[in-house]
Amino acid sequence: MARIIVITSGKGGVGKTTTSAALSMGLAQRGKRTVVIDFDVGLRNLDLIMGCERRVVYDFVNVINKEANLNQALIRDKRCDHLYVLPASQTRDKDALTKEGVERVLNELTQNHDFIICDSPAGIEHGATMAMYFADDAIVVTNPEVSSVRDSDRMLGILSSRSRRAENSEEPIREYLLLTRYDPYRVLSGEMLSVDDVQEILSLNLLGVIPESKAVLSASNAGVPVILDRESDAGRAYNDMVSRYLGEDVPHRFLNPEKKGFLSRLFRG
Repeated sequence: MARIIVITSGKGGVGKTTTSAALSMGLAQRGKRTVVIDFDVGLRNLDLIMGCERRVVYDFVNVINKEANLNQALIRDKRCDHLYVLPASQTRDKDALTKEGVERVLNELTQNHDFIICDSPAGIEHGATMAMYFADDAIVVTNPEVSSVRDSDRMLGILSSRSRRAENSEEPIREYLLLTRYDPYRVLSGEMLSVDDVQEILSLNLLGVIPESKAVLSASNAGVPVILDRESDAGRAYNDMVSRYLGEDVPHRFLNPEKKGFLSRLFRG
């Protein structure tokens, strides 16, 4: 049986799709049969970040409406044979995601995959609730700012009460925290919440801290998951995140300012 993971947040622009692409690629590179689904009907971006936008013929809604079968809609990643992308529709309404239709597609995917990554829209609109409902695990993505953390706290309440697991009185969704766009220098200056501040508010298992990095934008523009850029801090941090999710004991990096040498300190600024 596949493990269904939802990537969610209360606020937009925090890096959910970047995280979905990185996590799915990282799992697939480790030999896990993985599919990543874009639940943001009408505003799809996952295919762009995965670099397969020109290969989209059928989408998630086509499969739900039985206008195409799953094999027709799934796009195999050219860089990793274990990874598939199921894009969202750009022309349909979010209400096209019916609970019965989503469940049918997920049930079919679980037969041949180890992990199903659900790239959720922000907040609590219909696409987001559909992505969360069937989840086994949830990765809550937040920036280290008060409004983002507060909105994430609200999402935790929804995850614990509106999921299939909650309705059936099953084991709760496993919840993880991913902190993105972290800048330890701004933390020191008081412009940004620290890791400890965020954990104190959300009380979640810290899966990773992704540093602020220009590599994220560069990778997105190139249609390449940033986890493939092993020279960048962000790429290495996402790789660490995947390792921790799979149960490896990996220390957190990029939490503190880099220690600079004498000349760097002498000529700073």
